[in-house]
Amino acid sequence: MASAVASASSMLCLSLQNPTKTLHFSIKTHSFHFLKPQLPAFRRYSTGVTPISPLRGISCNCSSTNTTHYEFSDGSSEVELRLQLGGQDVLSAKDIFVDADGTSLTVKVQQAGSIITLIDTNSLFEKIKPAETIWYIDDDQLVISLKKQDPNLKWPDIMESWESLSAGSMQLLKGTSIYIVGDSTEINQKVARELAVALGYTPLVTKELLETFAKQTVDSWVVAEGSDSVAEAESAILESLSSHVRAVVATLGGSHGAAARIDKWRHLYSGFSIWLSQTEATDEDSAKEEARRHIKYGNVGYTNADVVVKLQGWDADHAKSVAQASLSALKRLILSDKKLPGKKSLYIRLGCRGDWPNIKPPGWDPSNAADAAPPATLPN
Repeated sequence: MASAVASASSMLCLSLQNPTKTLHFSIKTHSFHFLKPQLPAFRRYSTGVTPISPLRGISCNCSSTNTTHYEFSDGSSEVELRLQLGGQDVLSAKDIFVDADGTSLTVKVQQAGSIITLIDTNSLFEKIKPAETIWYIDDDQLVISLKKQDPNLKWPDIMESWESLSAGSMQLLKGTSIYIVGDSTEINQKVARELAVALGYTPLVTKELLETFAKQTVDSWVVAEGSDSVAEAESAILESLSSHVRAVVATLGGSHGAAARIDKWRHLYSGFSIWLSQTEATDEDSAKEEARRHIKYGNVGYTNADVVVKLQGWDADHAKSVAQASLSALKRLILSDKKLPGKKSLYIRLGCRGDWPNIKPPGWDPSNAADAAPPATLPN
């Protein structure tokens, strides 16, 4: 329904084929991002997630001329970054340039008439207050103190990355489960597994659960009894999973999946839902128009999802990149309304009655015509 779509505040459009380019646009109150990263730019990570300590020395993989080693620490209301100046012939503060703004940070030093970039990123873990940035030289280190916009958010690292999102999402999700929906069962499963490993959640696949129950493949089930029968069975499984916490559930793709049907979302609302939507859009205008159509018509169940990640093309080797985009979108969604995890928990406790996002008081009965909510309408 269109009203449910309006509750989502994040959409990422991720292309897996074209040169790096980021286009920004908005539709009403929604913030949309059309990301087009070049394939070779994706880093490959092992499936194991290494815990990130509050203070550590690592290599910066941002846009810089050299690999810059740094130490990072989170001091509640501010974060501190220590960049090594060893080997750099920096004479005074006049040789250093620091520019911080929003989620970007650029640090350059002048050496022998040349400008050397130590760090250049527009992907800080979260927003800062640039006017309160402080920096100074401490022996052979440049110390930069950045004031956080949200002092209650713990930063696992200075930059948003697969590792920092994996470590930092737990404090935001608060155990709320995640449902992966979309037309491709394969994509849903592969991305769900990456997310489950990263978050330490239990991976669940409705296709496997259905086939174990029916002792036949989903395809043969569709042929024998029709897609409606499969959708009803998956809906029953989703009902049984709705009370679970710390799970990533990969749902069936296609018309025989429950998530594709607007009237089967009652129990999907119990967790954060991510729509992996394949697109042929190649530019900002076409992506914007496609997003508008999704919001306007809402004629498939997927438009009820909390966030949408748009994929131009698909390569199973880059499932982790899609998972990273999904975590980034979820992070922005929850930071826009930190009460969402608690609201999801309340929705479950009241019995997943279908009254999301406008939860009715206890005793409300959706089967009672007098209690039923009026049909959603789009604003003019």
